[in-house]
Amino acid sequence: MEINLKRPELEDRAQINHYLSYAETRSCEMTFANTYLWSRHYDVGFAILEDMLVFGRTSGEESFTVPVGPGSLKQALDALMAYFEEKNRPFQLHNVTKEDFARLETLYPGMFTISYERDYADYVYETEKLINLSGKKYHSKKNHINKFKILYPDWSYEPVTKDNLEECFQMGLRWRELNGCEEDEEKHAEICVALNYLRLFEELEMRGGALRVDGKIVAFTIGEPVGKDTLVVHIEKAFADVQGAYTMINQQFAEHEGAGFTYLNREEDMGEEGLRKAKLSYKPVFLVEKGVVRKSSL
Repeated sequence: MEINLKRPELEDRAQINHYLSYAETRSCEMTFANTYLWSRHYDVGFAILEDMLVFGRTSGEESFTVPVGPGSLKQALDALMAYFEEKNRPFQLHNVTKEDFARLETLYPGMFTISYERDYADYVYETEKLINLSGKKYHSKKNHINKFKILYPDWSYEPVTKDNLEECFQMGLRWRELNGCEEDEEKHAEICVALNYLRLFEELEMRGGALRVDGKIVAFTIGEPVGKDTLVVHIEKAFADVQGAYTMINQQFAEHEGAGFTYLNREEDMGEEGLRKAKLSYKPVFLVEKGVVRKSSL
């Protein structure tokens, strides 16, 4: 058998979202926008197998995500296992959460092992706590916000709309210049994705927020819902020389765009020490741990 992976295009959005609506997950990867935009930098495609959606790698080590959709999970997994066996390649699934693995264990007790990858665990926070920043553990965050308000008394927050998209885009271009993105492959890929989120903001039905200081946009955030109760923050950019801008856009986005969502997923840290420290400082309520599944060597 063959599994022909197709790189996602905008016209595939409705079909992919149909299948993703069946996914019980808070994983940041499990949205059309994230997969579509990052597939331009990483070799990712999708296929429909037994009326279930899988994402897979189109180059390098072959691997798939856990199938999601209205079809039979067991039938889809059986098909994947038959595919790997026919190709004489080791069976592998990636981006597997603990909940996913529990389902695998129910269907195939003891057949698989999972290796979690800490660098790719998503940080999930209670929205209410990010809004209010109450208590001793958020004291430093509150101080940053208070200082921001003193330094920039004319600050304002606004949702991202078609009226300010171009200003956000220009701010993103300036951020790219200031942060040496051209010399760093990962930084370059990330800012390209950020700019494409802005280019396709309306088509992808994103949610966004922006901060102004002295009439100019100095920070913006872009996100979208994932699952039933979570808003995932895909992009957050602020000028480093505007003190407290990151803290302020974080809090304001939660307050204005996070209303109605129990949780905010602020994605992974990719193993970057500074980013990990920053994400931990906001006190996540839990991590969405993700790992690689292979067959047990028994």
